[in-house]
Amino acid sequence: MAGRGPTPKPAASRARRNKPDAALRVIVAEPVKQPTLPQIWERNAKTGKRQRVPWPAETRRWWKMWGDSPLSAEFTSTDWSELLITARLHAAVVDGDLKHAAELRLRVAKFGATPEDRARLRITFAAADDAEAKRSTPPSGASGTATGYGDLRAVD
Repeated sequence: MAGRGPTPKPAASRARRNKPDAALRVIVAEPVKQPTLPQIWERNAKTGKRQRVPWPAETRRWWKMWGDSPLSAEFTSTDWSELLITARLHAAVVDGDLKHAAELRLRVAKFGATPEDRARLRITFAAADDAEAKRSTPPSGASGTATGYGDLRAVD
């Protein structure tokens, strides 16, 4: 008669332990609306006086894009504060100061800027779920077979 194999190791000494997930702490937070971009002041190198500098047009479009994003619907004041700092980095990179490009990329990744970032954060848009549901249902008027060749038969 065949045996059942060796006795399993005690749970504490197993190589792979499927540890339970850490408890999730839920905090009630109220989302806030996107603030406007603040004024930028820089010191004039010649006069030493502070002068107002306009935001680059590309950074203004970038800021509007974040406000229109479905991700921003849940942003709190601290999220917008971090994104404001990121906007300064974006403006610097747009103006040609590429030493801030790596930091900019790291910061926007934390907000889920690209599909890869959202996958890492385990974020998906509902529109993708709707598209998948449409793909799984056959179009109207299609035959009952998976290939759509239900009326064909083999001939010799």
